[in-house]
Formats: sequence, structure tokens, C-alpha cells
Amino acid sequence: MAGAGAEAGGALGETVRELREAYGGGRTRSLAWRQAQLRGLLRLLKEKEAEAFQALHKDLGKHHAEAYRDEVGVLIKSANGALQQLGKWMAPDRASVYRSMEPPLSGRPATSLTPCVSVCGCVQVWVPLIAWPATAQVVPEPLGVVLIFSCWNFPLGLSLEPLIGAIAAGNAVALKPSELSPCTARFLADNIGRYIDASAVKVVNGGPEVGEQLMEHRWDKVLFTGSPRIARSVMAAAARHLTPVALELGGKCPCIFDAAAGGGRDLQVSANRIIAGKWSSCAGQACIAIDYVLVEERFAPVLIKALRSTLKRFFQDAGHMARIVNQRHFERLSGLIKDRAVAPSILHGGGVDAKNLYIEPTILLNPPLDSAIMTEEIFGPLLPIITVKKIEDSIAFVKAMPKPLAIYAFTRDAALRRRVVEETSSGSVTFNDAVVQYAIDGLPFGGVGQSGFGQYHGRHSFEMFSHKKAVMKRGYLLELMLRYPPWDESKVTLMRYLYRFNYFAFVLAFLGLRR
Repeated sequence: MAGAGAEAGGALGETVRELREAYGGGRTRSLAWRQAQLRGLLRLLKEKEAEAFQALHKDLGKHHAEAYRDEVGVLIKSANGALQQLGKWMAPDRASVYRSMEPPLSGRPATSLTPCVSVCGCVQVWVPLIAWPATAQVVPEPLGVVLIFSCWNFPLGLSLEPLIGAIAAGNAVALKPSELSPCTARFLADNIGRYIDASAVKVVNGGPEVGEQLMEHRWDKVLFTGSPRIARSVMAAAARHLTPVALELGGKCPCIFDAAAGGGRDLQVSANRIIAGKWSSCAGQACIAIDYVLVEERFAPVLIKALRSTLKRFFQDAGHMARIVNQRHFERLSGLIKDRAVAPSILHGGGVDAKNLYIEPTILLNPPLDSAIMTEEIFGPLLPIITVKKIEDSIAFVKAMPKPLAIYAFTRDAALRRRVVEETSSGSVTFNDAVVQYAIDGLPFGGVGQSGFGQYHGRHSFEMFSHKKAVMKRGYLLELMLRYPPWDESKVTLMRYLYRFNYFAFVLAFLGLRR
């Protein structure tokens, strides 16, 4: 066994060496190379769609409609978006000369005297007039050779979505799919090299020991999607090489259901969307799936009735919901509802089929808050409904829990929406729907606190795998000696004016017209 491990370690070392060589040769930096890889991914998704559906069904029992909605279709959209925007993303952002008497961040609107430029769409960069003649720009450059660990619940999407960003940014990439979705992992290993540059993008399959061996090498960035337990090991290993890490984890994502959103058609639409955000997303095995619902006591029966009737209509065919990934997770989930303190709270469902790894969509009302189902991330088709006296009490409930990857709230109340945004912390907030924020390229996807850190999707993926390099060039025309010793108070006075952007006072003092 030791010899086999050494042999595998040697093979991984050769993989890393080839990736370093591919990146070091410089070809991954060109716009043409990046576009060619994205087009290759699009061809793969088109030509191998049926095989992808088959792999996802074997691994997780996903219906091909769900597989297209949540994985294949999202990836086609993302790759096309990156192709369309790539030239803009790669372009340097130039800074403007700042000529005003006040700092540009003083809160007043920009004028003709204070031109501004957006850098990566989020910050402003200015070159002070005193530095003239000078130019400055922010140049996005690839990080180098990056490692992506994907997860088993969306094994295609969570592999290729970050890969799109990594190759768009010009990196060489090692992709480690989860061994818990072996058919999709094999699909990726068999096809990635046929459609994109096999020397610059490599799929590495294997179990936990392969992941550990990969982390023995130096990477320029690591993205890990998975559980907090394994994330701690990844971070500890990355620390040995000072490798930057992005973590996409999860947590207990709450759903606040306000009675104000519960009348007539709104109630049915809300029930549809809650079910889609829980049971229709890999049977609840999703980091952004609804974990539990908070609702006022008086309105709970109305919501539960709507959920039960809609569940029966949506899942008349059990094949329209994914199955549990494996026996271990099946037993974990079964144990949550077999808990003697929890079982009496089951209002709907609760049936299990160990042979087919299937657990019926299950609704529970007020299970004990100290039970495992309310202290651990559920990651399955079990939905606790927790009642509160007033819907405003849900804010305190959510704040008492670790920061989740997402918060959902169904409400027409603008004041409640404002409180959710201002008083809670989470990776994202979505009102009157669930999970759909994942498919919006303009929104960054990522957690905060225990739900992870680092954000990707769309341009945010490009930025996560890029370094924003500051580049400045000055001319020789102007040289102010006040920056050099020997020092005197007149130089200090001039510097005070400069750092306050008070150029008028500076000129007067420089000419000796002001003391």
C-alpha cells in the first residue's frame, strides 16, 4: 500500500509539474486561448449532454429536467456570458488625474474637476495632480496554477462553474471532483481533455488520500466546496505554503415566511418556491437549500396545508426528486427523524426506503431546538417549521444562529425586508423566492463567517482567480524636493496642504505668498 501511495504521489507531482510548465509557457494568458477553452466547454455540454444526464442520474437519481435546470443550463449560460464579457474583464482599468480641492470620497458628486473611473466595477482609483505627469492602471493578471475541489451534490455545476472563471482568468487548473459522485467524476475525467487544453486543465480523481496528497503541493489558489470539517484540513494544509483559499461551505439557511405574503395566489406561489428551494434542489442536499422555516403561530396551519397539497402534486412520481447520495448520509438523515424527541413533530412524510436511498419529503412542526435536526445543517429532504409569536421575532432567531450562506424571506412588508438586510448577516438575501440567486451571474456567490469566504459567479469568478496588479508610470518633468531631506518646517507645511488636496494653498505657500 505504501508503494502504491508513493506511486500515486509521484503521478500527482508530475501533474502539477505539467500544469506549471503549461502556465509558465504563457499561452494561458492570451484572450484567444481563454476563448477557445470556453468554447470547448460549450461543445462538451452540447455534445455530451445525454451522458452528463446519465451520470447525474446514476450518482444522485436526478431527473434530467432538474439536471438541466440546476447544472447544465446554468453552465451554458455562464460560459456564454464569460465569452461575451471576457475582453472587457481583461482590459486594464485606467485611473484618472485628481484635480479637486476635496478628496473624491468626500461624499459630494463628481464634477468636471473630479473625473472618476471604476476599477473592476467597485472602487475608484485616482492619481493626484501633484504626481503629474503620471499614468496609473489596474491590470488583472492570472494567479497561476489553481486547484478546485468540487462537491458531490451538484458534481457537474460545482466543478465547471469555478473552472469557467479560472480559465477565463488565464490560469492552469487542477480539478478534483468528489469521489462520492463517481459517475460524474469519471465523466469529467473522460471528457475534459477532449474538449479543452489537456496540458493546462487536468482532472484528478480519487478519494480523500488523493486530496491530501494534492494539498502537499504549492498552489496559487485553492477553492474548496464541501463540509466545514474537511475545510479545516484544507486550510491547515494550505497554510504550510501560504496558499490563499476560498471556501464555499453552507450552514442552516433560514426561510422567514410572513403572513403578509400569505393570501390567495401569493400563498400558492410562495409554497411552490419554498418546495423548489428545499425538495426540488437535489432533495435538499444543497448548501443554499432552505433548512428551516420561521412563521407566526397563527399562520403555520395555512402554510403547512399549502405545502402538503403542493408536495403531493409536484412529487406524485418519486422519480422527480433526487435520492440521497449514499448509505451513510441516508442513515444520518433517518436518524434525525427517528430521534424520540423529534419523531412526534412529523406532520407530513417521514417514510424511508433504504434499498433505494429515498426519504419522503418530510415536514416537522416545532421539533426541539436543541435536537440535532435544529443544531446541524440538515442537507436533506426534511423541513422543520418553527413558529414565533410575531414575525419580527424571526430576526432575533436568525441572529442567534451561525451566519448562513443564504437567508430567504417571503414578505410584502418593506420594513421587514429592510430589517432582514440591515440586522442579519449572510452570504446572500433573497426575498420572495429561494435558490434562484445562484443562477444570477451579476450576484456574487459565497458565504460569510462559518458559511465560507470568497465569492464567484460571472465577473466575480474572474476576479477571484485574478490578481489586481497596480501599475504606475511617472515622467521626469516635475520633481518636488519637499519629499526629500534635509527637513524643515516649510516642507512639512507644504506636505500638509498636499495631503489635504488643498492645491490652491500649496501654490501660494510654494510661491512664498502665504505663511
